[in-house]
Amino acid sequence: MLKPTTVALDAMGGDNAPGEMILGAIEATSLKKELQVLLVGQEELLKKELSLHNYDSERIHIVNATEVIETAEPPVNAIRRKKDSSMVVGMKLVKEGKADAFVSAGSSGAILVGGQIIVGRIKGVDRAPMAPLIPTEKGFSLLVDSGANVDARSSHLVQFAKMGSIYMEHVMGRKNPTVGIVNVGAEEEKGNALVKETFPLLKESKNINFIGSVEAREIPYGGADVVVCEGFTGNVILKLYEGVGGVLIKKIKGSLMTSLKTKIGALLIKGALKDTMKDFDATQYGGAPLLGLNGLVVKTHGNAKAAEVKNTLLQCITFNEQQIAQKIKQSILEEEKENEEK
Repeated sequence: MLKPTTVALDAMGGDNAPGEMILGAIEATSLKKELQVLLVGQEELLKKELSLHNYDSERIHIVNATEVIETAEPPVNAIRRKKDSSMVVGMKLVKEGKADAFVSAGSSGAILVGGQIIVGRIKGVDRAPMAPLIPTEKGFSLLVDSGANVDARSSHLVQFAKMGSIYMEHVMGRKNPTVGIVNVGAEEEKGNALVKETFPLLKESKNINFIGSVEAREIPYGGADVVVCEGFTGNVILKLYEGVGGVLIKKIKGSLMTSLKTKIGALLIKGALKDTMKDFDATQYGGAPLLGLNGLVVKTHGNAKAAEVKNTLLQCITFNEQQIAQKIKQSILEEEKENEEK
């Protein structure tokens, strides 16, 4: 029998904390008996909020943290000065082995800094990328990096591709996942200096299933299982994705309410439309893990509600059971050994 997965949840992070964080924890623990959640935050406030709900007190516990890191605070200063913040305390639980994962909807910058300073990068990993799942016609793809490293070198992108492939295969079940690099055209000679330098390195890599360039318009169609780019491009893709998705849903709903005929039609297709919209709802896939750390750190949207928090917590179970950090470590060690033998 597998050891239960313990997740430290930043109960004070995000626009809807602590209420939606707590609801997400309750929903997740009710679905998975192998999950335990440590709610990290101001103890009295969390006790008061928990008292409003029925929950399994054997699997949801409070870890007191008196401070909160606000979104507008400079990340490095916040992590260094607020030692008793919910974010710092939660990450220390992962570092000390008291939690298998840390989840937060708080400041992205502070999560990135804290993840690398407190939890630490795996030896041999140069940069830790943020890797969210994005909906596509084929189901979903992994976008790596979505904003952690706005500047990157070719060697970093190659590592992103390898770590993303490990994640997609072992957590998401995609055997031999395809890898594509974001480019402005399909031809190998196209792209900026970074893409031109990275392309042949990905092509030569034995550990990934590289299929070449992926243009932005191909991403929603599932052009590659793992979509690789530096964080600036990735963040633009992610934010545009979210914005266009929101506008389309709003437009579709509006058009179905314009007349009696469209309202009747809406009733007839309600079930199918709901299922389609659900497929393109990014919150169902959980948060974005920081790959390449010694432990699991996951960022959810700042406006995350209970459903996204629940899915992120459930996502941590698979990550933990599949020992992704250990698989990344092993992959790096094998690569270093191969390089020494050459």
